[in-house]
Amino acid sequence: MSEGIASAFAQESAANAATDLANALEANKRLRARVRQLEKRLSSQLGAIVWAESGLGAPVDIDQLQRRIALLEQDLAEKRGELEERTEELEAARAANRELTRSLNHRS
Repeated sequence: MSEGIASAFAQESAANAATDLANALEANKRLRARVRQLEKRLSSQLGAIVWAESGLGAPVDIDQLQRRIALLEQDLAEKRGELEERTEELEAARAANRELTRSLNHRS
């Protein structure tokens, strides 16, 4: 009986470790994408500052529209990131649920 409990515990621990690893890998993937996004944004903003300081910048109305577009694109990227994160969390939860169900079924 003790061996059965130990085996079930080991299976659950392995399933939990696998789920944790999958979640960590996905979080790492999201963080790398966010860093790339922030690097691109920083580069764009530094370029805009240099361009404006050079005296070659666009007229104010075009500049304002471009800034508005940049803000909207950033908002869209953030919303997509949130949606992707929630989708991945849902998939991870479903995978964990399947693993736990499978583990419970094997014990029965």
